[in-house]
Amino acid sequence: MKTYYNPDDLKKFGKIGEFQKPLADKFFSYYGDVFKEGALTEREKSLIALAVSHAVQCPYCIDAYTVDTLEKGCDEEEMMEAVHVAAAIRSGATLVHGVQMMNKTKEVSM
Repeated sequence: MKTYYNPDDLKKFGKIGEFQKPLADKFFSYYGDVFKEGALTEREKSLIALAVSHAVQCPYCIDAYTVDTLEKGCDEEEMMEAVHVAAAIRSGATLVHGVQMMNKTKEVSM
């Protein structure tokens, strides 16, 4: 079955600079620095990236960081817990905007 998302495109990500090399070089330099060991371990950063990948619904990132977290020693339970953290934050962010709707409803109804 063909889909709009082509998993093989993930392998082409390194070629993103083909149309704008200077900006791609800056991005990849920054990206590499972000994922280096720092206050957070590379493993922790990978779990964060996996969770964010789900929040922003990037199938390429989900594939990449599923593999990366496994390679860094994460297990399925940790990975799914990270996904649930992302889901909780995303749903909470949606619900808190309900306050805006409630405020507007009260304003218009008065």
